[in-house]
Amino acid sequence: MTSTRPIRVIQWATGVVGTEMVTTILDHRPDLELVGARVYSEAKNGKDLGTIVDRPPIGVIATTDTAEILALNADLVLYAPSFTDLDDVCALLESGKNVATPSFLFHPRRIPEADRVRLQAACDKGNATIHGSGLNPGNLSGVLPLALSGMSRTIDQIKLQERADWTLWESTEITFDGMWFGRPTDEVTPTANKYLSFLTRLFVEQTWFLSDTLNGGIDDVTVDLETVAATKDLQIFSNTVKAGTTAGQRWNFRGLRNGETLIEFETLWTVGGEYPQHWPKPLDGWTLTIEGDPSMQTHFFPLASFTREATIDEHVKAGLITVAMQVVNAIPAVCDAPAGFATMADLPLIRSYTGFGNT
Repeated sequence: MTSTRPIRVIQWATGVVGTEMVTTILDHRPDLELVGARVYSEAKNGKDLGTIVDRPPIGVIATTDTAEILALNADLVLYAPSFTDLDDVCALLESGKNVATPSFLFHPRRIPEADRVRLQAACDKGNATIHGSGLNPGNLSGVLPLALSGMSRTIDQIKLQERADWTLWESTEITFDGMWFGRPTDEVTPTANKYLSFLTRLFVEQTWFLSDTLNGGIDDVTVDLETVAATKDLQIFSNTVKAGTTAGQRWNFRGLRNGETLIEFETLWTVGGEYPQHWPKPLDGWTLTIEGDPSMQTHFFPLASFTREATIDEHVKAGLITVAMQVVNAIPAVCDAPAGFATMADLPLIRSYTGFGNT
């Protein structure tokens, strides 16, 4: 965009990640102007967006009516629902609004052809751009490996391990309705429900993303899931994980070339701190290892601070901020990108807009 006016932004969903997006715009982004908000609950419908995120009113009234959102004059929609809807995304693009999302579409080249063609047609009709980048899948499994690859002569293997306990994750609809923690262990499979199937596709697409951008030439992506039972009853907010039901999930997504693993994403997810003794024991957070010439390893773990005292809630919030900021900070680049798909490999390096704050 060449205009000097603020970029007009609609916030789609005001959950834990959406809230961080909104408060960042209100507190730190004079170049962005919130002009609309799509919410899902009647409790938020008709309320001022500022009030929803514990800020003073800003004169933007949230709505559950998608038609009202489509009618707004806006440059970009921050699309951050827990459960995505391709119909909604296409409608936004067709209406001429760019879309930036931490939820999906990280590698459109490898999504089902019918979906890709439909999205491209929507972008063409609205002269709009769509960009997806979360945390993992997303920045840590996309941007970070690409950045480190700039210091590589050759690469033999890339492996990202994520170790995380979901006990304090407030979006329990994902933990229990989506991920099926607390269900019988034999019921939890990569395709057991819509969300698990969706998650599987995201990681498979992300595996292809690294292969396609780094000349991997893989010919297959395999998916393995091991579920582990709780040893005792666990109380997670209002949900109970009964002893014997699922309290741990170990996922392995492997990109193979001629049977050899070139790319692997391993997630080690638990609730209630029930970490199985036979699992690998990387540090909490994300550990990225690149074997090659040279080999290198880096560890990522977000906290509220490494130097001051902070509450557990503040530390949990830090992880939500990392998800939100990768997308919020990309807004100007997405608006400047050509119509169509703008992947993590297409956009320039995304930096903090505020930085040290000396503006």
